[in-house]
Amino acid sequence: MSNNNDKSSPNHVTLNLYNIFLAVAQTKSLSAASKRLFISQPAISKAIKQLENELGTALFFRSSKGVQLTDDGELLYSHVFNAINEINIGEQLLNSRKELGVGRIRFGASNTLCKYILLPKLQKYVRKNPHISISINCQSSIHTKALIDNRDIDIGLIATPDYQKGLKLYSAGSIHDTFVASPGYIKNLLLRENTTMSNLFHGANLMLLTRDNVTRTYVDSYLNDSILSQTTLMEIGSMDLLIEFAKTGLGIGCVIREFVKSELESGALMEVTPPNLEIKKREVSYCVNSNLPLSNAALDFLNNYRL
Repeated sequence: MSNNNDKSSPNHVTLNLYNIFLAVAQTKSLSAASKRLFISQPAISKAIKQLENELGTALFFRSSKGVQLTDDGELLYSHVFNAINEINIGEQLLNSRKELGVGRIRFGASNTLCKYILLPKLQKYVRKNPHISISINCQSSIHTKALIDNRDIDIGLIATPDYQKGLKLYSAGSIHDTFVASPGYIKNLLLRENTTMSNLFHGANLMLLTRDNVTRTYVDSYLNDSILSQTTLMEIGSMDLLIEFAKTGLGIGCVIREFVKSELESGALMEVTPPNLEIKKREVSYCVNSNLPLSNAALDFLNNYRL
């Protein structure tokens, strides 16, 4: 085989020459191949001669039955046919993806953000895009960020990070931390401690998420020692359990207001605010790796369904 600088190298054979080769081999006629491909017969002859020169072997011979493949031509034909067929299948799949919306999106989110923010959006998206394959990796927000960095997911839903290098962010709205308890717990606490609403945290069970949770890290940044010193601290492993414990009457829980909206509206829970405590809202974002090209399906979700 000649070196890469030699124009007669097979590396310079174009896909178009192989398409012409297939047409001639299948029709066993230069004129029939010409009609199939809408190329003049002299151009067909020239292309076959060029391919034979490039490969250094005769691919056809003339017979009473028309143009026939040589042994080398037969060998080449089976491989070229399979290769062209795979290319055609690939093109058809791409066209189907465009026309039918076929595609895949890999999501990552914490259990809490997945349940309360992502899933409601996905329900709407999947109803209108039933051909999209969805996968969700439910891990901590810290782990989700690592998956984004490693390109193991397409879209990660996390609290908007301070360090955003290498990320492209799409707002998913804001969330507000608040303190809630059941009306029964508040009533009993007032009677037991002989106190008032303004001093409600004195003697209360305070339920927080465990320290490995991003929400807990944020809560600790504004929860002052004076409040903690008045309470008995209970650490809970998940937001869902924390909400259920608060509804059951086990204490005052620090939760995300948007996630207990129905409980607040029904009266199952009440908001209680510690005195002299300012709780700022947090932004939540869909984050993607800025170096990862997004599929049309992922872009459609981010542009039309994220809020």
